[in-house]
Amino acid sequence: MARSARDAAAHGLSRRQVLLGGALAGAGAVTALGVERAVGTAPEVGSPRPGPGAVPLADSVIPFHGPHQAGIATPAQAHATLVALDLGPATDAPALRRMMRLLTDDAARLTQGEAALADTEPELAAVPAALTVTFGFGPELVRRAVPDGVVRPTWVRPLPAFAVDRLEDAWSGGDLLLQVGAEDPLTVAHALRMLLKDARAFATVRWSQRGFRRAHGSEPAGTTMRNLFGQVDGTANPVPGTPDFDEVVWARDGWLAGGTGMVVRRIAMDLDGWDRLDRGGREMAVGRRLADGAPLTGARERDEPDLDATGPLGLPVIPEHAHLRRARSADRRERIFRRAYNYDDAPPGGTVSGSGQLFVAFQADVDAQLVPIQRRLAELDLLNQWTTPVGSAVFAVPPGCAPGGYVGETLLG
Repeated sequence: MARSARDAAAHGLSRRQVLLGGALAGAGAVTALGVERAVGTAPEVGSPRPGPGAVPLADSVIPFHGPHQAGIATPAQAHATLVALDLGPATDAPALRRMMRLLTDDAARLTQGEAALADTEPELAAVPAALTVTFGFGPELVRRAVPDGVVRPTWVRPLPAFAVDRLEDAWSGGDLLLQVGAEDPLTVAHALRMLLKDARAFATVRWSQRGFRRAHGSEPAGTTMRNLFGQVDGTANPVPGTPDFDEVVWARDGWLAGGTGMVVRRIAMDLDGWDRLDRGGREMAVGRRLADGAPLTGARERDEPDLDATGPLGLPVIPEHAHLRRARSADRRERIFRRAYNYDDAPPGGTVSGSGQLFVAFQADVDAQLVPIQRRLAELDLLNQWTTPVGSAVFAVPPGCAPGGYVGETLLG
């Protein structure tokens, strides 16, 4: 235990008061935040916590500590909320350390079904439901944190401008990202509220986006998600736990080693216009069959597409500008891991849908992996007629941490 923490304990102060001291002193307030609760050893992924009448899904826990943050290789849960925050002008590197210690401490508790230190509704924390919390650092946070001599990845900046973009400030940018996912929306809402209470002395909310997938158990495990166009979405993803996944996703150098790059794009989908396209036209635009996700030249979803195949008239079976063809590359470095969510907001006037996708992609190097793909899609992808990017943000996701450590210590420590 550090000397300051021992001294604080001797005087009856909680560790949280010590961590918050710098931020709260400026506001002229020091608040007692409750008694620390013990955290038990985390069970294995997906295993139920012991207890009478336990519901396996409700009590499912995912370890928080480890070499990588959870919420990346973790199977995507049914519900997620992504929140970006802007740092306050006084949030310097020491304040960032205090903030990330607080956030890490409470995230570790909540993901194991334990109440946060200042939790006034501890009963809501008792259902972890496979809760994960993932932190991402935006360009400004990295700039404030990077000491002299530490290299900042060149891709930690906004994506280049693409012709198809119609970006809105309401959905773009951010200094700190919280990705909170669980199988239960109440669990997500409660965890997020606790974390935002931790961060409010240091940052303010810039945007918040809620997404969803199929409910747990409604499809066989491992089924590729569908977006609201009805497309099977993410077939070409590398498989977590394989060397291929590790190569695509995890950074290997510097303070980000064991972490990754994260891109969040809000894609508005014109479902009204999509409704006017017949099924054959939809499949030509995508390059896959809607029924099972198989390429138009194949029989099963994961069959390798034959991009040279032609039909009776000599035309490509998979059109030159189909999404499948534009998203692929002969360069194996140009690959990403998609972990997207659907959204469905109030429809604008005169329409019946305000829907789209929260496109979330992880890759070790955003410039080398995602940007070339996005350039090809922006140049000419048939799906561009029915999709519009309206939000965009880039974050560096630090590696995980060990018990007693905190997320971001490889940069801030």
